[in-house]
Amino acid sequence: MNVPSRVSLNAKDLQLQEVSVTRKMSASLPKLRAAAEANGLPIHHLGAGYPHPEVTDPRGFIAHQNAYFEHLAAAEGNNDPAALPEFLREAYAYTDTLGPRQTREVFADVYGSDWQVTIDPDRLIPTVGATGGISLVCALFERPGVPLAYITDAPTYAGFLVRSVLTQSSQIFSVDMDSEGPIPEQFRAQILAARAAGFFVPFYYTVPDGHNPAGISFSTQRRLDILAIARELGVLILEDAPYIYIDYNDERPKPFLALDPMQTVHLFTGSKIGLPGPRIGFIYSDALLEIADQQQVPIADLLLTESSSDILFQNPAALRGFEGLLHKQDDAGVFQQRESLWEVAAKKLVVYRENRELLLDGLQEGLGDWPDEFHWTVPEAGFFSVFTFLRPDITTDDAFIEKLVAQYGVVVIPMYGFYPEDAKDRDPRAGMNQLRISFCFTESAGAARREDMRTAVAAFCDAIRSITGKQAKR
Repeated sequence: MNVPSRVSLNAKDLQLQEVSVTRKMSASLPKLRAAAEANGLPIHHLGAGYPHPEVTDPRGFIAHQNAYFEHLAAAEGNNDPAALPEFLREAYAYTDTLGPRQTREVFADVYGSDWQVTIDPDRLIPTVGATGGISLVCALFERPGVPLAYITDAPTYAGFLVRSVLTQSSQIFSVDMDSEGPIPEQFRAQILAARAAGFFVPFYYTVPDGHNPAGISFSTQRRLDILAIARELGVLILEDAPYIYIDYNDERPKPFLALDPMQTVHLFTGSKIGLPGPRIGFIYSDALLEIADQQQVPIADLLLTESSSDILFQNPAALRGFEGLLHKQDDAGVFQQRESLWEVAAKKLVVYRENRELLLDGLQEGLGDWPDEFHWTVPEAGFFSVFTFLRPDITTDDAFIEKLVAQYGVVVIPMYGFYPEDAKDRDPRAGMNQLRISFCFTESAGAARREDMRTAVAAFCDAIRSITGKQAKR
């Protein structure tokens, strides 16, 4: 009997990475749920950052997609009903890494119109959601012998934290934030400190609209301040824009892409505006990178090469389905390209805006009598608010989270896991007095959804008052 040989690995060449705080919480939830149920408690969802099922019912999307596919087949002008339409053959065959050109052209037109920026379809590279875009950009700069410093916010998206430190040669230099965004002076200082320590600094990663997890949106002036420093010091801005259409303001700030596409690498995902399952995303930039012999090449060309070595063939059927979302059907059944994706967002915003108001109203009613002890962000976009204990005796560690679930049935996410290690070096209690509260998800719809959200927020407030020894004054 042949015994398979063992692979010998030098431990110093490997490092075990922690999973993100959200995945850690998801893994522990079944046990905590069982403890809550044993105490006769329902579970109140204020932790998950999932798109709401009320606005992601796939049945309407599938029906719309099928009608759009019939429209594409008819547009080919083939009168043989038995013939395989060309678009359908391509949708289930090997295709270019860029995917169907028509999808890119339509998206470039609609998205560019929404944000007043000219988008070249040939520089639009499909990705597996925005997370796939993050991985692609990191992979582009990860080269043997090149120590990398990634600049990001403190706190920052857990998915970026996990991906950015997969190699031993990379390190995060984080920037603290205030209510308007990253602090410009520290942003500059961290770039210079990383370079002084011998690191190459390729980009600054951020989520400027509906920041996950910070629950803020950057002011226009702060965007301009950060952009000016990035230009001066030659650092790209990697702009993650999952919530760019989940915005609650009448006047919306321009994304970095619209402010300067030559300085920005922009990540779009269809998960929030469309459906999360198909994992449609695009990465776009007009930036030029200097390579060997001082030659400048579009970063899009380098990203395409990197993408083709990872995912040679995109999913053209899913991309065509997203293309259908970029079209609307009139009463006569005729498809026309949408003027704006805000038409799609409007239906979703009804649900998210209601949930947001229920959260903010409930927090004010339940905890507003103690402004010196509790604070929460008022999200202008996205799915999250950050709740902060202003008193020093509260620590939002794992035991605190477990107590919230097991004794009160309330699920939230602790903030400490969203802070990079250097932020914890600056402040050992970074995030240890904060919770991320999500208002996007319930398991119900309509009036039941609204009641579930009210009940969940009330349960959270009851729990916080109980833990901190407060009595409701109303």
